[in-house]
Amino acid sequence: MAFEEYVGREVVREDRADPRLAEGMAATLGRPLEDDAWPALWHWTLFQDWRMPEGLGPDGHPRRGGFLPPVHDLPRRMWAGGRVTFHAPVRTGDALRRVSTILSVKEKSGGSGRLVFVTVGHVLHGPAGVLVEEEQDIVYRGTEGAAVKAAPAAPAWEGATEASLVPDPVMLFRYSALTGNGHRIHYDYPYVTQEEGYPGLVVHGPLQATLLARHALDLAGKGTRLARFAYRGKRPCFDGRALMLLGRRDADGTIRLETRDESGATCQEAEAFLV
Repeated sequence: MAFEEYVGREVVREDRADPRLAEGMAATLGRPLEDDAWPALWHWTLFQDWRMPEGLGPDGHPRRGGFLPPVHDLPRRMWAGGRVTFHAPVRTGDALRRVSTILSVKEKSGGSGRLVFVTVGHVLHGPAGVLVEEEQDIVYRGTEGAAVKAAPAAPAWEGATEASLVPDPVMLFRYSALTGNGHRIHYDYPYVTQEEGYPGLVVHGPLQATLLARHALDLAGKGTRLARFAYRGKRPCFDGRALMLLGRRDADGTIRLETRDESGATCQEAEAFLV
C-alpha cells in the first residue's frame, strides 16, 4: 500500500480524565492544580498506546504499521509541531472520546535527506461536546548526517517576558511516563548518545509546547484562556542545560513564543491566541 493511501484512515478511542494523571503532571511541572479544569495541552496524557514487548521497535516506539504509515526505511520519528483549538477544558473525571484521522502524507527532501511528513487530525469529545480540535505533524527521517547541527543565537526580543528552567532526567522520565511515551531518546542515555548520536537526553517537543502555553497565560494574566495554539520544532534541546522561555505580545494581540537553548538558538516557536 502506498503511503498516500493511508490518507483518510480513522480510528476512535475512549479514555477517562484520571485524576492521577493531572496530579502527576502538576508535580512534574511544579504547577499545582487550581480546580478540576485541566490546563492547556494536559490532554496529551490521554489515549496512551501501550504495547506488549514484542510490539515495540528498537527505539521504544510501537513497531511501524497499524494506523500510521509503515515508514520502515526512515528510523527517526519525531513530533514536529501542530495546531490546537480549545473549545472547552477537559475536566477531571470526564469520559472522553477521540476521533483521529490521517489528513495528509507528504514526501520531501531536505538537508538531511528524504523526509516523510504525516499530519493527523484529532477531535476530542467530552460531556460538554467537542473540547479540543488539533492537527499533529509527525516527521520521519533517516540517520544521515549529524543528529543535531550548530545554530546561531536568535536575535534578542526587546520587551519579552522571560522565564527559565533546567529540564533534568527526572522531569523527562516523568513526562514520558505520564504520556505513555516509550521513545528511548528521552530517558535512555546510552541509547540516545551511542545509537542516535545526540549529546544528551532530548527534551520532548510536546513538553516544550506545554511550557510555552503556560508561559503565554502567565504573560497574559488572570481571566484569560487559550483559544488557539500553534507550535513548531526547530531543533532539539537537551537535559541538564538551561532552557529559556520567551513571550511577547504583538500589536494584533497574538502572543509569540520561543524556547531557546543555552547557546540562544531557537528550539521551538509558537503562537498563542487568547480570549
